Amino acid sequence: MKEFSRTQRVGEQIQRELASIIHKEVNTKTFGMITVSGVDVSPDFKQAKIYVTILAGDEKTTVKHLNQEMRGRLRHHLSQRLTTRTTPQLYFVHDSSVEYGTRLSALIDSVKPEEEITTQTDTKSL
Repeated sequence: MKEFSRTQRVGEQIQRELASIIHKEVNTKTFGMITVSGVDVSPDFKQAKIYVTILAGDEKTTVKHLNQEMRGRLRHHLSQRLTTRTTPQLYFVHDSSVEYGTRLSALIDSVKPEEEITTQTDTKSL
């Protein structure tokens, strides 16, 4: 069994709690569906970088709204759910890994038919 550090455990708990809080507090019609994809907590637990993916919404506008207008309210709700002594400052960042994965998958799919054609011609020549 792999040991996890305290920062990782706290990060996972923050991720679960923030996902629930955001689902209740943020208007999905205005900002799209927001998913918390990861959390990095600093070793002193004073700061947390929250990675979010946004579906059906403008990423820049949503992240700006979370950082400027919702950060305090989300931190307050999070502090009520955490059992830690302090609640870290929250910094929201757009996680582009989903778009990157989709783009990479499309590139692989575009190459795949050429390989199938090569394989079919090799088997016919035998």
